[in-house]
Amino acid sequence: MAMVAVAGSSHAQRPSYDGEAPIAYLVDMSSGAVLFARNAERRIPPASMAKMMTAHVVFDLLDEGEISLDQECTVRPDTWRQWSGPSAGSTMFLSPGEQVSIENLLYGVVTVSGNDASVVLSECISGTETAFAALMNRKAEELGLESSNFGNSTGWPDEGESYVSARDLARIAVATIRRYPEYYSQFYGRREFTWGETMGGQPITQPNRNPLMGNVNGADGLKTGHTEEAGFGFTGSAVQDGRRLVMVVAGLDSYNQRIGESTRFMEWGFNAWQSRRLVASGGRIGSAQVQGGSAGEVGLVAPRDLAITVPAGLVSEREAKIVYEGPIRAPIAEGQHIADLVVETPGMPAQRLPLVAEEAVGERGFFGRAWAGLMSLLGLG
Repeated sequence: MAMVAVAGSSHAQRPSYDGEAPIAYLVDMSSGAVLFARNAERRIPPASMAKMMTAHVVFDLLDEGEISLDQECTVRPDTWRQWSGPSAGSTMFLSPGEQVSIENLLYGVVTVSGNDASVVLSECISGTETAFAALMNRKAEELGLESSNFGNSTGWPDEGESYVSARDLARIAVATIRRYPEYYSQFYGRREFTWGETMGGQPITQPNRNPLMGNVNGADGLKTGHTEEAGFGFTGSAVQDGRRLVMVVAGLDSYNQRIGESTRFMEWGFNAWQSRRLVASGGRIGSAQVQGGSAGEVGLVAPRDLAITVPAGLVSEREAKIVYEGPIRAPIAEGQHIADLVVETPGMPAQRLPLVAEEAVGERGFFGRAWAGLMSLLGLG
């Protein structure tokens, strides 16, 4: 473990927020700092916010080349019947037997929250919605979701089989934004989507339900949800001056309350807190010891611009340390995450920022290992 000084000044006072949502969570992606948490670990019905995981799984498969955006899916008549009635929730207005591309189905899932689009997409990829839900749960495990399970691709009530937490919803959002920025921008940032026709033959255009769009600068995602069981919820994100926040509210009583609370919560995050950059992307922070490598140490650099979040208007006293389990065993790949910069600020939880290897370090050859063994035996290693 290594220590490195960062700054020193006055103590920080954590801003307070008195919102209406019984469940609320706000994180700053630039630093990983949790700005607010209320009942963030409570298991709740996901409603249509489950579709974020549906989209994330599809983005994964697209990225891996398993599927393509222009691949066509067929709307099964049984699926259409199940999800076309007035009691079937939000719809993309698909037709039985229709051929629809994965790209357009994703717009149907993300932009207009179509339950029909979600089920058709899941059946097209995995054969059945149940098999696709199993894929969602495998991905949830990979993402480290601790309080979530998915019984279907839509978030439709299923007697408690599907549940999430606000913290896990934020983790899905962060993973999607960080891993698939192009897909995120294409699908979540769209303001409206046109598909299907009215009885009179007019095209049906539906707006994005995101309550932040038009109310908060930089809003570009993610997903609303509503059922009688879950109430009104929303997982949202916005970016201002390069700083991105991700928020979750759930359990609200009305559509208008969701709009008001989402807007106030996100604006509080940007106004009550500020970001302070510590090091630019590629900047060298220190080094870590290497075991069994062609070099005895490796430089540690920032994989992206690293910043901490502090209360607005205050320069807070803080201390940072480089932490890793070491020495780190070779081989090490360039850009491999091998250490963290842990920044501690009075009155706030520690903020943990990733550090990666500056260059690759190969394994030491046979003679190098023999010499190291001899030096160790002689007490000189």
